[in-house]
Amino acid sequence: MSAQIISQLRNLKLSGIANTLELRLLEAQQNQLSYSEFLSMLLNDESERRENKKITGLIKNAGITNDKTIENFDFSFNSSINSITIKELATCRFIEKATNIFLIGPTGTGKTHIAKAIAHNACRKFRSVRFFNFYQLFNQLFNNDISNRIELFLKKLSKIDLIVIDDFAFKKLNQQASEYFYAIVDSRFQSGSFIITSNKSIGDWPDIFPDPIIANAIMDRIAHNTHQIIIKGESYRKKLRPEPLNI
Repeated sequence: MSAQIISQLRNLKLSGIANTLELRLLEAQQNQLSYSEFLSMLLNDESERRENKKITGLIKNAGITNDKTIENFDFSFNSSINSITIKELATCRFIEKATNIFLIGPTGTGKTHIAKAIAHNACRKFRSVRFFNFYQLFNQLFNNDISNRIELFLKKLSKIDLIVIDDFAFKKLNQQASEYFYAIVDSRFQSGSFIITSNKSIGDWPDIFPDPIIANAIMDRIAHNTHQIIIKGESYRKKLRPEPLNI
């Protein structure tokens, strides 16, 4: 095969074709493929490479990894988790409707894994995602505020398809943090989706805000048209903990 052809393909940023050209030529010869069939295979290879590259970038930008997916979630460990419901949510049709998901339950019961798994599926469907734990989100808000980039940061968050906030209501917020969070929620109301995990009941969430008016406004918006998943049971990590040795 001509090295010049491979070089030309790479210069044209067609590495998907360049990487499989030799194999596809062999297949075409062995199976006596028509020119159009051969060309279709090459174009499919390039399309697949570009899609995979885009998905990889979306997953990286989301702040998640490939180890928490629906496929590797163990639904058998906790009978309170309805696998049909979770798999339906993992289709990400809720994003099309700009609705939210609340995952409520004790620590270690699978909330974060499920949230990341749904976020992972959203990336695979070419949706923009950002994952934050509760502390991380407000730390970034604070850092952007002191660097005079808060408006730009809030604008970026308003355009993301799905924002995941893990361990919500971890601590009380001050007035400024509450106002910034209201700005995020309000800008995304009926236009973007949240997944929120928490080990506190929804009724306890307003207590983290110093101003009851802001608390009510935030809760009214994020609880609007929301899928609430209550998870019970013991910690999965506790079940994996090795038994103590009797010496």
